[in-house]
Amino acid sequence: MSRARRRGSGLRGVVRRIGAVALKEVMHIFRDLGTLYFAVGMPLIMLALFGYAISFDVDRIPVLVVDQDHTSQSRETVARLFSGPSFTRVGDLDSAEQIEPAFRRRAASVGVVVPRGFADALARGETAPVQVLVDAADNSTTNTVLASAARFTVLVDRQLAARALGATPDAVEARVRALYNPASKSALFLVPGLVAVIQTMMSVLLTALTVAREWERGSMEQLFATPVRRIEIVLGKLLPYFGVAMIQMLLVLAAGTWLFGVPIRGSIPLLFGLSSLFLVAGLGQGLMISVVTKSQMVATQVAAVSSMLPAVLLSGFIMPVENMPPALRLFTNVLPVRHYMHAVRGIMLRDVEPGDLVWDAVALAVFAVVVIAISTARFRRRIA
Repeated sequence: MSRARRRGSGLRGVVRRIGAVALKEVMHIFRDLGTLYFAVGMPLIMLALFGYAISFDVDRIPVLVVDQDHTSQSRETVARLFSGPSFTRVGDLDSAEQIEPAFRRRAASVGVVVPRGFADALARGETAPVQVLVDAADNSTTNTVLASAARFTVLVDRQLAARALGATPDAVEARVRALYNPASKSALFLVPGLVAVIQTMMSVLLTALTVAREWERGSMEQLFATPVRRIEIVLGKLLPYFGVAMIQMLLVLAAGTWLFGVPIRGSIPLLFGLSSLFLVAGLGQGLMISVVTKSQMVATQVAAVSSMLPAVLLSGFIMPVENMPPALRLFTNVLPVRHYMHAVRGIMLRDVEPGDLVWDAVALAVFAVVVIAISTARFRRRIA
């Protein structure tokens, strides 16, 4: 009975000491309103800026036309070649040599040249070439133009094949269904990724200053004078910022669904569970940085570099991880943001099953345990 009472008292003591450290950190957060504004307001500002500024949707591409055939067939071909909202016909030129100077002036991004004899070649059943010039300095424009030209070529080939077989052009039809993002809106792809990027940066920066601030202000000596253990200090400093980070995530998700119409098709409890693992990993990384550096300035710099660059470049946010070199692709398995990016996009857009995210959950948990263990080991009860 006495042993059980001592164990209970020991557990209550641990909880009480962790709570005391956490309460001290909460009081500091509310005293420092700048930190609170940074933690709550900055993610929303970043989401709005990135969400509206970054877009892969390409529309209203200016097109110049050089129609040297001046026939109904040539006019119809040009109209069908670049039909739809992605292209805007901004003018007509007399010769193909005028297109490149127009590109230099940024008056257009695409030029179409229909040669003389185009209609006659079609009437004879011969190849009737149409030249398409693209300003390839803009890669997104180039890809859109190539895709449009490829669709037009397939359509013409289908019509010619149908006529040769004596069938109607609509006898053969390819039906394509775009799942999860039928309108091909880039916001549906970018906003879930922005949730991961913003939470990575904010969670690491939030805790990167905690222990470093204690060292610089000299209050660490007072903490050493208490009977609080190292792991209790670490957990007590993590808990308040975990709550702040969860509020951040709620605000970012709500803003993303409201401003950009991004759905949450999957399980919300699963999303929150994986987000909790991810936030613990990010907060632990920031705490580890603060313990090692012991300087607010250095901690801020290291936290910004170690969170922002991997989140943007190595997580699959913009460039697919599968397209990276093998060595770099292997390295991304260490980054928690890569696994959270995969999980949050899968849950929000595809409604993936929990079994498909087991590896991501394990990787996040292992990273969190490792960084918290390193933080605890490097936190020594002595003044260097």
